[in-house]
Amino acid sequence: MGRLRRSRTHHSIRDNYRKYRTRNYTRDLDQIHDDIKPENADKLKNQEEDPDKPGLGQNYCIECARHFVTSDALTVHLKGKLHKRRVKKVQEEPYTQAEANAAAGMSGTDNGKRGGRSLTDSKVEDVKMDDVKMEL
Repeated sequence: MGRLRRSRTHHSIRDNYRKYRTRNYTRDLDQIHDDIKPENADKLKNQEEDPDKPGLGQNYCIECARHFVTSDALTVHLKGKLHKRRVKKVQEEPYTQAEANAAAGMSGTDNGKRGGRSLTDSKVEDVKMDDVKMEL
């Protein structure tokens, strides 16, 4: 007996992968860096009870942007390796648009005052004046 069903039925795996990847997308490090600021951290630590979130939204890890079912689960998470790695990553300054422009050579350079004389021009003129005096 051979195969009864048609082969080549895996054509939609890529689309499913993309759908789940987008749905499970976590917060980026620059967003979490903003959340750590004191005015935002107070709001996240003292959230209203939400029945749709695990633990009614009361046990939240700001660095990892995760909700936990119980406070015990949160304390176990805080001692874990994944949390400690995330804390190290979040402590670094986020990459800014100004840094990107500087790396691409698009940032404005500070060339001093506009229309002012530079040091190299004045040195060249002094040398020329000395040469003229010696010839006389």
